[in-house]
Amino acid sequence: MLKLFMSPGSSSMAVHIALYEIGAPFEIVPISFEKRENRSPDYLRINAEGKVPTLLVDERPLTEVAGILFYLAMLFPESHLALPAAPERQARIVSWMSFLASSVHPARRKGLGHALAMYEIVEKRFCDHAFVLGDDYSIADIHLFRLLWRFRNSLNPAFDKLPRLNAFYERMMKRPAVSKVLDIESALGYELPM
Repeated sequence: MLKLFMSPGSSSMAVHIALYEIGAPFEIVPISFEKRENRSPDYLRINAEGKVPTLLVDERPLTEVAGILFYLAMLFPESHLALPAAPERQARIVSWMSFLASSVHPARRKGLGHALAMYEIVEKRFCDHAFVLGDDYSIADIHLFRLLWRFRNSLNPAFDKLPRLNAFYERMMKRPAVSKVLDIESALGYELPM
């Protein structure tokens, strides 16, 4: 059984979506930042950094969004979330995930102008495809969606300069796994700082 330690709206949302996409049985354990549950001795034994997500796999913790998403895609190849095993396609997923984690994720904290500049780069890299790597949906799309969702709901940017990303966002919002996770996490309540 997989157990996801998560906080609504946080980076764990990407893993939450992926778990519904692959259809694996799992349990969620909500972690409250407000109550500092991520700093509790019990949680710090599981994840010494006190961050979410943490996915327990047979009681062994796996951390970091990109690592967890890649693990799930490899564990459930029938989900096609990592695409066919061609080395170049796998490398493109890793490239996107690295770019999202290192450049796009921290951009929002540097203000609207900096964040928009990062999303303009994403817009250019996106080209005219339905998804990050063309027409094939992957874990990179899930990761990008969660960052875009947070950006839109925290800084409320004008999206007129980002038509490709806006269309991508609307496509993602129609995915059953995304709708389900947004409903569940909204019901639990968001505690994230803006």
